[in-house]
Amino acid sequence: MKIGIMGTGNIAGVMADTIRQMPQVCSFAAGSRTPEKARRFAEKYGFQRAYGSYEELVSDPEVQLIYIATPHSQHYENIKLCLEHGKNVLVEKAFTLNAVQAREVTALAKEKGLLLAEAIWTRYMPMRKTLEDIVASGVIGRPTSLYATLSYPIAHVERIQEPALAGGALLDLGVYPLNFASMVFGDDIEKISASAVLTEKGVDAVTTAVLTYRDKKAAVIHADFQAASNREGAIYGEKGYILVQNINNCEGIQVYDADHRLIASYETPRQISGYEYEVEACMEAIAKGNIECPQMPHAETIRIMELMDEIRRQIGVSYPQEKSL
Repeated sequence: MKIGIMGTGNIAGVMADTIRQMPQVCSFAAGSRTPEKARRFAEKYGFQRAYGSYEELVSDPEVQLIYIATPHSQHYENIKLCLEHGKNVLVEKAFTLNAVQAREVTALAKEKGLLLAEAIWTRYMPMRKTLEDIVASGVIGRPTSLYATLSYPIAHVERIQEPALAGGALLDLGVYPLNFASMVFGDDIEKISASAVLTEKGVDAVTTAVLTYRDKKAAVIHADFQAASNREGAIYGEKGYILVQNINNCEGIQVYDADHRLIASYETPRQISGYEYEVEACMEAIAKGNIECPQMPHAETIRIMELMDEIRRQIGVSYPQEKSL
């Protein structure tokens, strides 16, 4: 499959390095806002073509799938540009700014009969199934609560600070704890209670939310762009608990009994970067003529955006682009 990458930042580099190690994928075209950036990126990662505008990239008739690695604030327009030019799309998290935009672009994908998938890599990784199987086995009994945290000291990064770039901890980092909670406990949420520490520019530096479920479970999620956390996910049950090392890219799972004795441990399979699983899922979906991936269907993407919309409403964070909505 001939893949194009839109954007040439760090995440785009990880994907580019990944796909050039996948024999079933062709690193075909790189697109940036300037010819020089596109050329340097293409040369570094072995792409056949380099385009100095996104319009040129989407106009290439040979490109079969475009991976969007631009800032969150640009995803909505970038997705529409790709779909309107007949391109299948894999777009980085956060999918869009909000659920309104997410509904619009998923409807457009359906209208065009094209794949549109969110690149929330934890949904596609093999360790997701491993974790589901552990929970379903009953080894910790009925799970009643979980905690998930993801924080990195990235306050120096411009896009994380700027409202116009959809900055803040929630969309960049908090999306992972939210997805972790969703994968383990589902989406039948009765109540959300959120709080945050805001910056002078009005984005969230720290966000914490408690999700209460109708089946009497609770999840606490946490994100902070000023500090490093252990990136851990913990699921607590009547017979013990499960610890997931690094919810952003699972490095192993340990199971403990109620007396805190380690009773099982699971290692992560060897991988290129972890990005390969979402690419493989897209390829399989396209081959079947599907417009979404079962690992992260459109309804689930929209649901996560709705959760983040509600959290932002409670903590008082909005973006300039939303004023006209």
